[in-house]
Amino acid sequence: MTKLGLLARIEAKPEYADKVEALLSDALRLAQQEDHTVTWFAFRQSATTFGVFDTFDDEQGRQGHLQGRIAAALTEAATTMLSEAPDIRPVDLLAVKLP
Repeated sequence: MTKLGLLARIEAKPEYADKVEALLSDALRLAQQEDHTVTWFAFRQSATTFGVFDTFDDEQGRQGHLQGRIAAALTEAATTMLSEAPDIRPVDLLAVKLP
């Protein structure tokens, strides 16, 4: 059962918001290659605020994702395109509805 997740808040510098949007859209391809990532969502909350929510069956999958290519891309982007480091928080899922 999917029981673990990550919730990330990403704040782009205004002049880089479109590039952050593209980075997150392109990251879908990377998420699809991760065997232990059950679900992966990228979203936009405002002109400069973005987020990612993803789920995992176990801690090994969650940690693997945190050490993967998407996290590396966000870390690299943080130095130029983000106004602050991404705020990534682990969550425990209480209930899940999947198709």
